[in-house]
Formats: sequence, C-alpha cells, structure tokens
Amino acid sequence: MDTVRLNITMPNNLAAKMNSLIKPRQRSRFIADAVQQKISQLEEITLQKQLEEGYKVRREESLTISKEFENLDLRGWDEY
Repeated sequence: MDTVRLNITMPNNLAAKMNSLIKPRQRSRFIADAVQQKISQLEEITLQKQLEEGYKVRREESLTISKEFENLDLRGWDEY
C-alpha cells in the first residue's frame, strides 16, 4: 500500500487519550483506521440521502403503477 506522510493537529486532550491507549508505533495505523471508518460512515449517509431523494422523486410514478395493477393484485384473494 502506498502511503503519504501527513502533518495533522488535534486537541491536546484527544492526543493524550490516544497516546495512553495506542503504542507509539501503532498510531499511524490507528489514525488511518479511524479515518477510514469515518469516511465509510459519511459515504453511507450520502448513499442513504440519495436513495431517499430517489424514492421521493419516484413516489408518484410508483403509486400510479401500483394503482394500475391493484385489481390484478387483489384478484383471487376472496378464496382465502
């Protein structure tokens, strides 16, 4: 995996907590994993918003199609 060196800043208390939990030679991996997790969360939120907007745009079309097939969907239910 190619890597890039970054110079980051963070609050002192956050750095102290991280340093108390993570060994010095494992901080880069820890930070990379945390950033990847946050990116995944943001991508999931973005996808959910896109799907929600798509459903809203297609709502009327879906209702129209459902009404067209309503008689066929209900046919035969009297028997049960």
